[in-house]
Amino acid sequence: MFKPLRAYWRTIRRPSKYFSLGLLSLGGFVAGIVFWGGFNTALELTNTESFCISCHEMRDNVYAELQTTVHYANASGVRASCPDCHVPHAWTDKVARKVQATKELWGTIFGVIDTPEEFEAHRLAMATREWSRLKANNSLECRNCHSSESMDISLQSARAADAHETFLLTGEKTCIDCHKGIAHRLPDMAGVEGWQ
Repeated sequence: MFKPLRAYWRTIRRPSKYFSLGLLSLGGFVAGIVFWGGFNTALELTNTESFCISCHEMRDNVYAELQTTVHYANASGVRASCPDCHVPHAWTDKVARKVQATKELWGTIFGVIDTPEEFEAHRLAMATREWSRLKANNSLECRNCHSSESMDISLQSARAADAHETFLLTGEKTCIDCHKGIAHRLPDMAGVEGWQ
């Protein structure tokens, strides 16, 4: 059993017969750059709205809902796209989120949410997973665009100003605690604990 491993170890331990150590080092360095460049390129290509809505489940459901919200069309002309809200900006967090997203690909590949009815049946579970992720990271993706330090509370409605002063500015709650359904239709929340 160990014979093939020993033979492999002897092969990689021996000096190269044809190439110098410098050439092998340079080749490894160039290969590393090519790999890193390819990895980052693939990461950025999967971090676009066009990639997100290439699946009909996203295009026909949540993207259609997004188009009716203030995050899509507003007076300032600033549009939030799928990755803005669902993918962290920091590189390590982004890679971790992409790894998590492979589970979502499973649903697409095997047609778990292939029809509007199936999507609705899974909407609460998907939303709950996303709300939990945002709660755990203190609504980081919201804070990439919205800063509590930049909020002019005097320009907000009395209800919003009171809520922001009471919960957000004290750190008692985070954005997603109050703003569920801000960009997508809420699932059926009947029977969800703590929902009024």
